[in-house]
Amino acid sequence: MTFKKGLLYCFLAFCFSFNLFAQVLEPVAWNTKVEKVSDTEYDLIATASIDKGWHLYSQDVPEGGPIATTFTFKENSGYETVRKTVEEGGHVVDDPVFEMKIKFFEDKAEFKQRVKLLNKELSVVEGEVEFMVCDDKRCLPPTYVDLKFNLKAAEIVENIEEETTTALFETGKIDEGILEPIKWKTSVEKISDTEYVLVSSATIDNNWKLYSQKVPEGGPIPTSFDYMLGDGVKLVGETIEGEGKEVMDKVFELKIKFFKNSAIFKQKIKVIDANVKSIKAEVGFMACDDRKCLSPSFIDLNFDLTKAVSGNDIESSEEKSQRGLWSIFLIAFLSGFVALLTPCVFPMIPMTVSFFIKQSQSKAKGIRNAIIYGLSIIVIYVLLGTIITAIFGADALNALATNVWFNLIFFLLLVVFAISFLGAFEIVLPNSWANKADRQADRGGLIGIFFMALALAIVSFSCTGPIVGTILVEAASKGGIAPVIGMLGFSTAIALPFALFAAFPGWLNTLPKSGGWLNTVKVVLGFLELALAFKFLSQADLVLQLHWLEREVFLAIWIAIFGALSLYLLGKIQLPHDSPLKHISVGRLLLGLLTLSFTIYMIPGLWGAPLNLISAFPPPLDYSESPYGVGNSKGGGANNHADLPEGAHLLAPHDILAFNDYDKGLAYAKEVGKPVMIDFTGWACVNCRKMEQNVWVKPEVLSKLKNDVVLISLYVDEQIEFPEGEAPDSKLRPGKKLRNVGQKWSEMQTIRYKTNTQPYYVLMGHNEENLIDPVGYTPDVDEYNNWLKKGISNFKNN
Repeated sequence: MTFKKGLLYCFLAFCFSFNLFAQVLEPVAWNTKVEKVSDTEYDLIATASIDKGWHLYSQDVPEGGPIATTFTFKENSGYETVRKTVEEGGHVVDDPVFEMKIKFFEDKAEFKQRVKLLNKELSVVEGEVEFMVCDDKRCLPPTYVDLKFNLKAAEIVENIEEETTTALFETGKIDEGILEPIKWKTSVEKISDTEYVLVSSATIDNNWKLYSQKVPEGGPIPTSFDYMLGDGVKLVGETIEGEGKEVMDKVFELKIKFFKNSAIFKQKIKVIDANVKSIKAEVGFMACDDRKCLSPSFIDLNFDLTKAVSGNDIESSEEKSQRGLWSIFLIAFLSGFVALLTPCVFPMIPMTVSFFIKQSQSKAKGIRNAIIYGLSIIVIYVLLGTIITAIFGADALNALATNVWFNLIFFLLLVVFAISFLGAFEIVLPNSWANKADRQADRGGLIGIFFMALALAIVSFSCTGPIVGTILVEAASKGGIAPVIGMLGFSTAIALPFALFAAFPGWLNTLPKSGGWLNTVKVVLGFLELALAFKFLSQADLVLQLHWLEREVFLAIWIAIFGALSLYLLGKIQLPHDSPLKHISVGRLLLGLLTLSFTIYMIPGLWGAPLNLISAFPPPLDYSESPYGVGNSKGGGANNHADLPEGAHLLAPHDILAFNDYDKGLAYAKEVGKPVMIDFTGWACVNCRKMEQNVWVKPEVLSKLKNDVVLISLYVDEQIEFPEGEAPDSKLRPGKKLRNVGQKWSEMQTIRYKTNTQPYYVLMGHNEENLIDPVGYTPDVDEYNNWLKKGISNFKNN
């Protein structure tokens, strides 16, 4: 407790003692009633009537805040509590005295505690409530009130699962376990008489984050917008989002972009029919904090065009991808410098510069001609990028880059380029092209210089072609003008030395002599291109889910490629165009040691190591031939799925028998006489994976999960859709259909257990009664193990 807050409590105590001499205030009156939920379960309801101007604090108050309302129920062998005491909505405000957000109640507050009868003869449950109340001027000291609940006077209530969300909130049957950390509002910006921008603004609670629209495959659920448009409206471009923050997520081993505090999404539209006054949409999203993730949510949005305000034009797609284009330019620029070090280009630098200086009447003219020569090189390569973009189309390139067949084409191209660099053959353009370019170059003048540059591009194609092809392949994945930008960066790096050495001919003496090292550069590039090729083959295999190039196979190929590269650099392998090697240079030795270290680093990946340095390249850990690593089946017959009951599978890597279907799992539990553990989880739930990897793996916990319970894992973000016409109605969104299986489990958790966070663990018996209060994220192994132990014991004693 801080000194400031300690002083505040002393002051309040002084006020309490002073007020006692003046009057005895009782601004809160308590009464009780009981509702019968089933033959064995009752809800004990304590209702507080609060005088006007006073407020009663919640059960959950941050540390350092006022005294929280607390219920204590007298121990009795005739009953047991089920879950914690729940409370209705209340108000949350920023308290200026305690400097924190505090929840309180005005006028009235209702609290419910569910109990399960172990002795049907029990007639009364006794308890006590401790609370603190304040008004705008003063606070009263903590007060204790005895409570009695008459079970014989219980009212019978209907099953809560038949009620809608609205009814649940109105009757107080959903407590603050239902979290809504993301609030949405809409606005419209008018650009012209027919163009508008639909603005969706998300306000994000502290410590929570909202994910981007673009999340890598295998990551969490992205934010998505579904605009309900008629014939009178059409979308212009994609929905644009703010910058957000991008980090490497250790659990998903992916770079994931998210937003904190706030996020704005903009969609440009064109209105063809002037009678259109509003646009409806739906946003789907997922929110997480540092401890839990919520189920995917879907919120209806409405954009009123009649209330549009004048606004600036929406960010263009070029502006949005500016950083991506800069990265393409930089990569291509560096690739251009690498291309300079190939045997087709490097020897041309002194030859060409000397030619311009000798053929020019003055040094200044020679420099001018060399600069024009360099600019001509840039024009030729940029023209190539422009032609590629024009043929395929800016948007088509991006679409093709995510296409299975285009990925296969990229794979084959890079393999051909790699084999060429390794020396099997040379990729050359027809000699007639070079001869014609040489004849045109003899004409002199600007046209002659341009054709000299064209002749260089044609002659050096056997070295630059594979590099250019690789750049175009990578640029295609960005779409737009990326191929043009890529060729601009590449050609600038090629042209720059010619202009500089023409301006400063003395620098030519500092250039290393041509020799076998130039071919070594080509061979190294060949190995790298061969490794990169398998990235595209892997993407195609992932999309098709063929499981031909699973993680172990991919890593084995890379280990072989970089192992061979290490042997080559260390002089143990020679290829067709290599010069005789009497010794290796220090630089070559160091590079060989670096690639050898990288090869050794990848080997543990065959046994399940995450390999964070290259996590963006190989398939994810779960796309694996063996979840336990090569040569480790961990459990002998665990992989014999023929012995598994219907609907069950083995949850790797722990070999826990698990169901993903509630009904089948419950039926099996009844058959084998074991309790059920429901695991409300999510594919994108970070803390779910932490529990599985750090807590479930402990022997004392794992033994219980494998032998003493039947595990039912319900994924609230499961995207499997229902068969056409079989989607059930949503109980939480009247008039809507459930989108997928994940929504079914999410609604079940929300309605039955009054919470929407994951992970969430429930131990229950065959009549679907709780054996012990459910728990959420519990990283303490002993605490989680004791929870399991007590729940299982309660099942055996029933």
